[in-house]
Amino acid sequence: MKPRWIAAPMVALLIIAGCLTSCDKDSGDPVVTPPDPAINLTSTSLGNVLTDETGRTLYFFSNDYDSTGASTCTGGCLTNWPVFYRATPKLASGLNAADFGTITRADGAKQTTYKSWPLYYFKDDAASGDVKGENVGGIWFVAKPTYSIMMASAQLVGHNGKSYTSDYKEGTGKTIYFTDGMGRTLYGFKNDKNMKNNYTKADFSNNAVWPLYEETLKEVPSTIDKTLFGTITVAGHQQLTFKGWPLYYFQQDNGKRGLNKGISFPQPGVWPIVNKDTPVAPAP
Repeated sequence: MKPRWIAAPMVALLIIAGCLTSCDKDSGDPVVTPPDPAINLTSTSLGNVLTDETGRTLYFFSNDYDSTGASTCTGGCLTNWPVFYRATPKLASGLNAADFGTITRADGAKQTTYKSWPLYYFKDDAASGDVKGENVGGIWFVAKPTYSIMMASAQLVGHNGKSYTSDYKEGTGKTIYFTDGMGRTLYGFKNDKNMKNNYTKADFSNNAVWPLYEETLKEVPSTIDKTLFGTITVAGHQQLTFKGWPLYYFQQDNGKRGLNKGISFPQPGVWPIVNKDTPVAPAP
């Protein structure tokens, strides 16, 4: 039989060992499992916007007007606007997988796109739902799935291949103008009047050349006054207007983002782009 003075220390050692094991489990930092990659819709002061799985807001860049969806934010731009990329994210209810894509940037990095707009973060957004990047420089906007109007900042290049400035004189320089949610250019017609389409024939036979922008207004960038939009009925179709100007596409743009060939057809100024500076349409 072992002496009792030997058994006591052994019991103490077992107690200490058990304590160390349980204390290690109880006092250690909790194991945090990162959320699965996702693209969500998060309610913000600007409405529902696309966010990552942590609720951090995603943005569009108006300079990304190219038909290929290429990113023009490079170099120092990326310091303020880091690239967003998720290979196979889970999508929030209401988002369509067909609207998302992936591009390979010039630097070799991957970037997720939505409706052909490359997606970015803004460095100053710290908390879920922050939207501090909205309207920075007049060319950065929160990413929303329901834009009826977006804005491109692009060189105007007519159907004749010539470059034009915002006053429709030959020259180079970017012009900011309205597009649809996919980045496709919208135009006005100089012969139209306030809330009156003077181009489209009653039988709709010429609509293929300058198709109506048939849209029920949803979201617009916060810098645009939503009350300046309206609708008219043309040959049984609904056409969106801005400041009274009926809005159109141009057939030769072939439904592609980044093209604005209509600005020189049949000559510069007949079918101008539309933007916030467009004057109110004249009375009929």
